[in-house]
Amino acid sequence: MHPAPSVIFFTTFSGLGFGLLFFLGLGYPSVTGWTAFAFFVIAYLMAVGGLMASTFHLGRPERALKAFTQWRSSWLSREAWCAVGALVLMGLYGLGLVFFDARWTALGLLGALLSMATVFTTSMIYTQLKTIPRWNMKLTPLKFLSLSLAGGALLAGQVSVALVLLVIAGLVQLYTWVEGDKALKASGTDMATATGLGGIGAVRAFEPPHTGTNYLLKEFVHVIGRKHSQKLRIIALGLMTVAPVTLLALPFSHVLGVLAIISHITGVLTARWLFFAEAEHVVGLYYGKR
Repeated sequence: MHPAPSVIFFTTFSGLGFGLLFFLGLGYPSVTGWTAFAFFVIAYLMAVGGLMASTFHLGRPERALKAFTQWRSSWLSREAWCAVGALVLMGLYGLGLVFFDARWTALGLLGALLSMATVFTTSMIYTQLKTIPRWNMKLTPLKFLSLSLAGGALLAGQVSVALVLLVIAGLVQLYTWVEGDKALKASGTDMATATGLGGIGAVRAFEPPHTGTNYLLKEFVHVIGRKHSQKLRIIALGLMTVAPVTLLALPFSHVLGVLAIISHITGVLTARWLFFAEAEHVVGLYYGKR
């Protein structure tokens, strides 16, 4: 898949924002007043900023509101409803903390659940796509949720929890890469099934269907060299898990905490670029690109 900056920004920062909202909803950190206001501003900037970025990848962004009408069948629509619910409830919960020094626990818990539901529905937009075997795995939602929780714990300053969740997220990401590399072959899809010519012997492309590029090739076929892929995986894992865990294991300081956050976000951005760049859409078989 073409790794569009808008969807990379969306999936990275919305996950981090809703992850932070999850911990705030649970009461971590236990803050009120202007300190709580600062945490909520960070969470909303990430969550809302990520959601807004996603509209730039739509063919007709002005029709984004229509996504709310298809909740019975569309994970995108379910994501929209969960996001609005989470943002409204957490906004009310935040108002209580900031202006009334009151902790409305029920609102916080429900907002936290909807925050994670938003991340889950986002992951299901990609998981449901059978045309991309690397995404069509049960590990995909687990990867999105583990990264959201790890990033949220890190942003919330929950060091001991973040240490555990960062390691879990790193292991999930590593296992996803291992299983993802086998997904296209395991799906049983090849040139024969792509062209519908199975049963007549080995099928290979004599020449490409088009002499030039087209929308399908531009949007759904992105080829990245294995050497580059392996290097970027090492960089992503090192930045999003190894470096933050190492920094957090040192005697605490705010400087190290900020560096851990920056490193983690950079690593997640790299991993998310790979998430799209390595995705082998089966349409590539028809063009002899897989």
